[in-house]
Amino acid sequence: MTDTLISPSILSADFARLGEEIAAIDAAGADMIHVDVMDGHYVPNLTFGAPILKKLRPHSKKPFDVHLMISNPADYIHAFADAGADILTIHPEADPHAHRTLQAIRAAGMKPGIALNPSTPAHWVDFLLDELDLILVMSVNPGFGGQSFIPNQLEKIRQLRAKIDAKDRNIILEVDGGVTPENAASILKAGATSLVAGSAVFKGDPSSYADNIRALRKNHTI
Repeated sequence: MTDTLISPSILSADFARLGEEIAAIDAAGADMIHVDVMDGHYVPNLTFGAPILKKLRPHSKKPFDVHLMISNPADYIHAFADAGADILTIHPEADPHAHRTLQAIRAAGMKPGIALNPSTPAHWVDFLLDELDLILVMSVNPGFGGQSFIPNQLEKIRQLRAKIDAKDRNIILEVDGGVTPENAASILKAGATSLVAGSAVFKGDPSSYADNIRALRKNHTI
């Protein structure tokens, strides 16, 4: 049994003091730092780019878990590698050559991941599993923080868990969207190994972050 990985989403952090917020969640026990990159095209919002990521990199030695919600992600692989991303996750709908892009991500020194929107079926990963280090299940529709968990994504998590186990691959199965201490147990029971949480971690002031992370981990092992 191993501890659940917690990857706080800085989308819910105080943008005016982002470096300090990252240092605070690092000290509070985060395993990874989740960075949501949105371009206003693939999803209806704008967030961070590679230059900001590069400025944030010195504030934590934890892996930067970068989720690209952008069109044409292959065009930005080297920019994010140079900025310090450790994991780079793309959406297959945003890239007609996802297999090649995942290989290019690994060649650039990062771990490749694929993200599945709520309406994207689990079988989309069937011919990509050998290239993956992470599968991200979006349990809300991407583009905005603070949404509620979509319950039918639990079945998708179970399906993906079976596919990973059948391949005997050490692939992180991550869930992002509406994750709270109240639903974490059911998400992990379905087979997830990593939880992305924004509002649930950044609730209160930095002195609360360690307790918030512990609440997500409490009594949950994988």
